[in-house]
Amino acid sequence: MLFTSNFDPSKLIPDMKFTKSLLVFSFVGIAGAAFMFGGGASSFFGKQDPNPQKDAEIMRTLLEGLQRMHFQPKTLDDNFSKDLYKLYLEDLDGGKRFFTQEDIKAFSEYEEQLDDQANAGDFRFFDLSVQKMEAALTKTQVWYKEILGKKMDFSANDVVDMDGKKVKWPKNDAELRRRWELMLKYEVLSRAVDEEEKQAKADFKGEKKSFDDLEKDARSKVQDVYDKWYKRLQKMDRARRMEMYLNALTNVFDPHTGYFSPKEKENFDIQMSGKLEGIGARLQSDGEKTTVTEIVPGGPAWKQGDLQAKDVVLKVAQGDDEPIDVMGWEIDDVVSKIRGKKGTVVKLTVQKADGGTKEIAITRDVVIMEEGFAKSLLLQSDNQNDKVGYIYLPKFYADFTPQGETSCFEDVKKEVAKLKAENVTGIILDLRNNGGGSLRDVVKMSGLFVESGPMVQVKSRNRRPDIMSDTDPTVQWGGPMIVMVNGGSASASEILAAAMQDYKRAVIVGSSGTYGKGTVQRFLDLDQMSGQEALKPLGEMKLTVQKFYRITGKTTQLEGVTPDIVLPDFYNLVDNGEGENEFPLNSTTIEGVEFKQDAYVIPDMNNLRVASEKRVAADPTFKKINENAVRLRKMKDERNFELQAAKYRTWSKKQQAESDQYEDMFKPVDGFNIKNLTADMSYIQVDTSRIARNDDWIKERKKDVQLLEALRIMNDMIRNDGVTGK
Repeated sequence: MLFTSNFDPSKLIPDMKFTKSLLVFSFVGIAGAAFMFGGGASSFFGKQDPNPQKDAEIMRTLLEGLQRMHFQPKTLDDNFSKDLYKLYLEDLDGGKRFFTQEDIKAFSEYEEQLDDQANAGDFRFFDLSVQKMEAALTKTQVWYKEILGKKMDFSANDVVDMDGKKVKWPKNDAELRRRWELMLKYEVLSRAVDEEEKQAKADFKGEKKSFDDLEKDARSKVQDVYDKWYKRLQKMDRARRMEMYLNALTNVFDPHTGYFSPKEKENFDIQMSGKLEGIGARLQSDGEKTTVTEIVPGGPAWKQGDLQAKDVVLKVAQGDDEPIDVMGWEIDDVVSKIRGKKGTVVKLTVQKADGGTKEIAITRDVVIMEEGFAKSLLLQSDNQNDKVGYIYLPKFYADFTPQGETSCFEDVKKEVAKLKAENVTGIILDLRNNGGGSLRDVVKMSGLFVESGPMVQVKSRNRRPDIMSDTDPTVQWGGPMIVMVNGGSASASEILAAAMQDYKRAVIVGSSGTYGKGTVQRFLDLDQMSGQEALKPLGEMKLTVQKFYRITGKTTQLEGVTPDIVLPDFYNLVDNGEGENEFPLNSTTIEGVEFKQDAYVIPDMNNLRVASEKRVAADPTFKKINENAVRLRKMKDERNFELQAAKYRTWSKKQQAESDQYEDMFKPVDGFNIKNLTADMSYIQVDTSRIARNDDWIKERKKDVQLLEALRIMNDMIRNDGVTGK
């Protein structure tokens, strides 16, 4: 299985209103991560006894696979050891809130030994880091409870530096505790002032509280968040911590090479295929109870009919086995009990909204996560007669199992056919925030729009490039076309955009550049490299085995794809791409290959660009987007915060005033007409939740000024006398 994808978290900056109340380390998943029930695998959470033999075998097979198959293997030497040491500590304590210089001194004796330890299957450094982290968690938990248990004084001229990369490790526990005091003061002050500002608004309804009361409430809320976070951290077993260490090691080779436990590999497959075996429901956990948030239309729970949104899961039973109480469990553990194979029965004891309880038996089946698949709309402007097709593709999904039940290529091909049946005169393919996926599918999909020919060059280590071509001479769509991209468009998205740009087949429209990932990964099953049956399963490794190149020989690695027409975007001025990762592979070029197409050639790119620039310059929404881009760039560099109440209020009001200028800047645009395809209406109307999601999607698209400008560019293409599409 070969695929290209960007699974690195985005480095985009949130709006100021969110930034002010965000705890400075990530709490993603603590109180609200949604999960879809899938196939069975054990959870990582829950204490387990160490298995040194298994750890050593995982390390051995990882290193063997890296040296044999990685595109650019590294020598395990002292320099590698230093890189691993630095990267692992950043992963473990990037905010420098757990370790002191005394701890770092204890770690530092291993700084040049990690290569030797890896080769020997020795984990002394890792074991020391686990020991130190567990001690740090115990120590700092006492501190934050003590600090948050007392009224805070905001009269002193304290300043907190929230940039973990710039601050030094605290010298000792006293200095570390002082850092905690400052960070917690910031969290409490920001929350209290936020509430104070809400109370000052004319439309505020409810009881107005004094600042002292707001401060007390804020301390309680901050402690609740920390309590839940620490509960999760303290339940992390050795296997989960080992996964962090192994990923740091593999990430020294490149950012997209990593270790996957059996559980994580299963989740990855669900993400890539868009299907799973389960009951078809989404869950949310607040740390104590697990609540159903949505029933997937067409899934087993939907067909059975008794499970509803807002039901609280109390117990889970497998078939006729005794139910297990899951209250207080981590959501991963609850999911692992509900997951199972197609045809098996799971019984959920749930508490209904009225307080009553009910046992619900559901037969598991294949669930298709339709919201992640390609879908289409019809676009039209009031002043234009042309009807334009719009295809949204969130990722290049594919099912790599023998059944092959999902394929983005097949789905986009169907959407093109439906749009042609609607007699559209142009098609816009939206790849914004599409992080990539199946290499096989992107090559075939590119061939929908040109005759047969090369689409991408793929080069393995020490081998000549392979030219991946579409071999089907049929052109499914030979008319005007636009491909939309942004900084979140990566890998396979860049392949398609680059091919269409090089062929001069489509106008590439979007933000200042795409992500810049030009590498291909393959999964390697570590069990196949091990003869130690008693230690299996060992997991799998996703490793970079190839780099891909445009048919011109240029690369997208680090470079990305520069759109033909650049539109204002919030993040145009923020560094966000492959180059922001540690240890990315370098940018190189190779020889180009011959290519040509006659399906459709962009008539006059310069005229299209000039016309778009004039519209954008006169558009007040695009002007605000540009202004906000400058603001967000400035915010990224602002990491020092005043903790004196009056000074913080002044700063906060200034930030709020700036933020308010960009509040509700996106509204439905008059004259921007969007509707569903006739062929889709029966599918949409089968369920009220499906109808609601569709209505929300159309409403959001009507606010999308980039999409509206793409439609206007398309109208220009269609009106151009030089159009020769067929």
